[in-house]
Amino acid sequence: MSITLSEAESRRVVARHGVPVSAFVTGRSTDEVIAALAADPGVEYPVVAKLCGRAIAHKTERGLVRLRLGDEAALRSACDELLAAARPDDGDVEVLVSTMVAGNRELIAGLNDDPQFGLTVMLGVGGILAEAIRDVVFRLVPIDEVDAGEMIDDLATQRLLEEFRGEPAVDRQALIDALVGLARVGEQEAGIRAIDLNPMILVDGRPIAVDALLEVDEEGDR
Repeated sequence: MSITLSEAESRRVVARHGVPVSAFVTGRSTDEVIAALAADPGVEYPVVAKLCGRAIAHKTERGLVRLRLGDEAALRSACDELLAAARPDDGDVEVLVSTMVAGNRELIAGLNDDPQFGLTVMLGVGGILAEAIRDVVFRLVPIDEVDAGEMIDDLATQRLLEEFRGEPAVDRQALIDALVGLARVGEQEAGIRAIDLNPMILVDGRPIAVDALLEVDEEGDR
């Protein structure tokens, strides 16, 4: 039997293996969120706030995301609304507040425990183009930097990895490091069934995951 970790838990797992995620804090109350934000200079306004918990899989569909919060007053109001929207069947919840990240290009990445082949790492083009072009590549875990580089080269939509709309080309080494780190999660963390990093936004050419979900065996509960 498997469980899905909350976004906050998932972010912490992948981040400690070198996968870049947008700066964030969490809190179980509005005051706790504000205090955490004040103590972490890495999270800057404008921010996004989300209600997260293990039983909350579809935050956007339930209206549990607030974007472009520009100051403390807006954040306090958003936190109050999000916490009030929690349902009894959501279980333990907290508000995740993260720096808003913007970019014109998105990638998707993840891990999947294939019943025949075992763990595979995936990289693809994300955003509004994902469904249209279905540009995705896979490798078996473990991978090294050479394998990760080949995954990048195998994407058909190479134009999106070059200079694009005034933005620099993808930082190839940063993306390689992110993929190797992602594969390392599968190697070193017990019970990984799946990881979904969607999207990874390219900011100044560097990939930053702004959402993460991990599915793990129940005995691998973090």
